[in-house]
Amino acid sequence: MKMIMAVVQDKDSNRLSQALIKENIRATKLASTGGFLKAGNTTFMIGIEDDRVEPVLDLIRENCKARQQVMAPISSMGGHADSYVSYPVEVQVGGATVFILPIDRFEQF
Repeated sequence: MKMIMAVVQDKDSNRLSQALIKENIRATKLASTGGFLKAGNTTFMIGIEDDRVEPVLDLIRENCKARQQVMAPISSMGGHADSYVSYPVEVQVGGATVFILPIDRFEQF
């Protein structure tokens, strides 16, 4: 058994959630915030049998696409003024960051 932890952009969250439900894959959703862009994310925790890991990864790939987005600069209140970017920058957002962890034991009550 494995634990898949997938951090996805909020814009992709509902689409992935619906795809998991359609395939009868249980997941726990947690609200999270990205460190770099300080943007909202959703972290999915999915406990899954070893032989179903690849199909779950395929669902994540299909529903969480990376894209370019122009972002307004984020002020760093505690940082140095010379490191602050004062103009909008194009960054890659979306996609998914996925961790796959081994599970020693699983209990459901």
